Amino acid sequence: MNLRDLVYGLYARRVEGRLDHAQVPKHIGVILDGNRRWAKASGGTPEQGHKAGASKIMEMLGWCTETDVEVVTLWMLSTDNLNRPEAQLVPLLGIIEDAVRTIASDGRWRVHHVGTMDLLPQRTQAVLKEAQEATRHIDGILVNVAVGYGGRQEIADAVRSLLLDHAERGTSFEELAEVVDIDMIAEHLYTRGQPDPDLVIRTSGEQRLSGFMLWQSAHSEYYFCEVHWPAFRKVDFLRALRDYAARHRRYGT
Repeated sequence: MNLRDLVYGLYARRVEGRLDHAQVPKHIGVILDGNRRWAKASGGTPEQGHKAGASKIMEMLGWCTETDVEVVTLWMLSTDNLNRPEAQLVPLLGIIEDAVRTIASDGRWRVHHVGTMDLLPQRTQAVLKEAQEATRHIDGILVNVAVGYGGRQEIADAVRSLLLDHAERGTSFEELAEVVDIDMIAEHLYTRGQPDPDLVIRTSGEQRLSGFMLWQSAHSEYYFCEVHWPAFRKVDFLRALRDYAARHRRYGT
């Protein structure tokens, strides 16, 4: 261990020691940004960047376990990403599939897919379904893997599901229009039954949501971190929690 790592380790322990676990966010959303830029800066390939980012996921979930986080949503692949050239998309999907298998095989976390399953290749669909089924019984952190996810798509899917549900019940459009409300739509989101994210973290310095959890993040706190995702350290995670704990949440007021 070099001097820099030693200093960071000591600083991380100091921040963690002062962290009030009662103020820890229960649901954290993470936009895993910067894999390709990290690889370029390191002289590596995009595939190496994505593999490094996938490895970081396990570290992040370990930190969440240590700090009493209950739900984590990881944005691993957007619907826009599905339009990438096949030469880029196929290796990326393989890395994501391996990451999901690794999360599921750990034994501490329950996997739940959020996104449009039908847009994904059959092999990816199978991996996600198997991970969900294999971890269904686990009473640990709920890990939402957002693969083939888009915020607008989620809302459109929720409205479509709501309409189909009430059509099966024989509800007319006029009747539905009179009673539809926020809670009814929320019941048809990919994350139905879950708490909304308290904190959304985005790495690599970009200060935008890019459509991440548009509905659920209405009252979330945001933390934008300069480092690229593969370089995200425990001290960066703890700083995000500390920053969150210091804020006075107003919930839109």
